[in-house]
Amino acid sequence: MRIITGIYKGRHFDIPRSFKARPTTDFAKENIFNVLTAYMDFEDATALDLFSGTGSISLELVSRGCSHVFSVEMDRDHHRFIQECLKKLNTQVCVPIRGDVFRFIKSCKHQFDFIFADPPYALKELGTIPSLIFEKGLLKPDGVFVFEHGKDYDFSNDLHFVEHRSYGSVNFSIFRATGKASL
Repeated sequence: MRIITGIYKGRHFDIPRSFKARPTTDFAKENIFNVLTAYMDFEDATALDLFSGTGSISLELVSRGCSHVFSVEMDRDHHRFIQECLKKLNTQVCVPIRGDVFRFIKSCKHQFDFIFADPPYALKELGTIPSLIFEKGLLKPDGVFVFEHGKDYDFSNDLHFVEHRSYGSVNFSIFRATGKASL
């Protein structure tokens, strides 16, 4: 796993073979972040990475200049790996949270400029995640939400849906909060 761009561009982290998480491929990550530059500036943004897995997206967000990144991952070993990567970067910008994403969403009182979610594709509640993000008002006005999912999902009828991108077997749906709070 490598960081694509920013202050830590090119840094590599070896993912343990025992990990169950499948990190977003470098190809897909690079392409979706290229698309996102038309939507927002990551410099000083607040970000939330749900289902963080290996922490690849969290590390990318830190490297791109986000002022605060919250990284939510339930698996103990994955959470520890994210902590170790952040320690190697010697950064305090990212807060790794070990916990259930759905509980986090339910209790979160913050709003974010950017949210990325990459749940396990087999997760039975996967289709409910975009509506939960907006019901709970987790995005700031004009905030952007990127949802990685399998090919069997179509969110184009969602009120906040902006566009869909596909890179091989990786699918991203991009959503945007309205100009006022998304509550």
